[in-house]
Amino acid sequence: MNRPLRPAMAMITVSWVMAASAGAQVQGTTTTYTSPNGVQERCVAVTPIPGGTYAEADRAEERRLCGIDLWASSVALCPKTWSTSPGTLVYDISSGEFANDAARFEREACASGGRAIQSSAGELAKHKQSINTAESSATFSTSSLLYYHLSRYFDAAVNVPVSVFRSIDRSAHLERVTRPGVRLTDGKRSLRMIHAGWTALRDGEINPDSYSPTDELFTPDRTSIYGILILTSGDRYGPEINGTRESGWGSGQNRDFQNTAPFLALRSEKPLPEAIEEGLEEARLNPKLDNDMGSNVPDQQMVVWMQELTEIVILDFIFSQQDRIGNIDYRMAWTWSEDGRLHSRDATGSEMPSDLRAAAPLKLKRTWINDNDAGGRTTYTDFAEKTEMLEKIRHINPETYRKLLALDRDFDANGPLYTYFRDAFGLTSRQLGLIVRHTAHAASILREACRGGELRFDLDAARFLAEGASPAAETSCEVP
Repeated sequence: MNRPLRPAMAMITVSWVMAASAGAQVQGTTTTYTSPNGVQERCVAVTPIPGGTYAEADRAEERRLCGIDLWASSVALCPKTWSTSPGTLVYDISSGEFANDAARFEREACASGGRAIQSSAGELAKHKQSINTAESSATFSTSSLLYYHLSRYFDAAVNVPVSVFRSIDRSAHLERVTRPGVRLTDGKRSLRMIHAGWTALRDGEINPDSYSPTDELFTPDRTSIYGILILTSGDRYGPEINGTRESGWGSGQNRDFQNTAPFLALRSEKPLPEAIEEGLEEARLNPKLDNDMGSNVPDQQMVVWMQELTEIVILDFIFSQQDRIGNIDYRMAWTWSEDGRLHSRDATGSEMPSDLRAAAPLKLKRTWINDNDAGGRTTYTDFAEKTEMLEKIRHINPETYRKLLALDRDFDANGPLYTYFRDAFGLTSRQLGLIVRHTAHAASILREACRGGELRFDLDAARFLAEGASPAAETSCEVP
């Protein structure tokens, strides 16, 4: 079992604002550390969003992540050497063959070039920093923080992992992680994008001025890189949610995504039960989708998927996400309704836990969006907007609709939520403007659909699980 590690200094419950550097200007509860080079580092649990719903597990995970001392003898750091973007894997080596010998673990276990979790006592976190060059994959670390907190504002059914801000001594990171990352990915055609990312990071850590925009990667004093700590888990959906992707990257695969059974049901103008049936029937005309869905998809699973997908589309639309399709995950979970809300617990076996029997839960696939690092930046392509996903939605949860319109009204009035986004994440004025504009556009699309009688407020997964039905709710098209 992973254990929280000692902080090098006590946690300080204050707001911390770094002046002069966008991205590093985060506000929240701060824990400070000192690197072996004497560089001061910070971990920040960003201030909660006004009106957000946070579970105690969220708070506990923030504390755990900010309790990791990257320089403790019981912690090892490995470069990520697969996929397309560089990152640092943080392992617990408090026990086992490499106990408290980070240098040997990094020399032997990390050098295999893959995940080293089997040689450790467990994975503690991943550190992801921004890297955006012409040759590398697009990664903007602040995006993960934005998704985490806005999803809590919407009280979303879709699962978005907790993330915290973390700066790291650039010179120490260069030697322990980046140089090995460059070496382990060199000369491999399939790894050319991640190698380009590691190379750009290496050059920047040697000379911060060589990376532009410098403030997107480095703290104001240039002693540290910054990014986020996050720990994710789950399995990758196949075509049943990620789509067939047969039309290629970009707009093509985003349109393929809209031909999955739950999205086809969202597009149907029929009442919810008939929309579910129509979505399944139409999707099964595609052999790949038919095979991947299996012989039986319960209505409850479809409704949960539909609600989760509307939330994904809204979040991606607002943040101009360009890399969602193919990156949607799931975890099997016992799922039930209680007090008007969805509840779930990871299902690790086929047997229902005895303490859940009274709740009569169903074993369903619950959606996780673990990869949220290609949003929030003005240079990214908003494929949810470009392929008109919101325009096609005909079913929505009434509370999701209300909160989106309330967010738009707050932004228009420079209210508390506007102030929060302006101050909490260190966004540039252009990045803040993107979020405000895209929120207004999303609200306008759904408001017009409502006014035209095209939007059904019948997507309430908690009620559907409790009652077997979710009749359309009477909902004003305007914010009350």
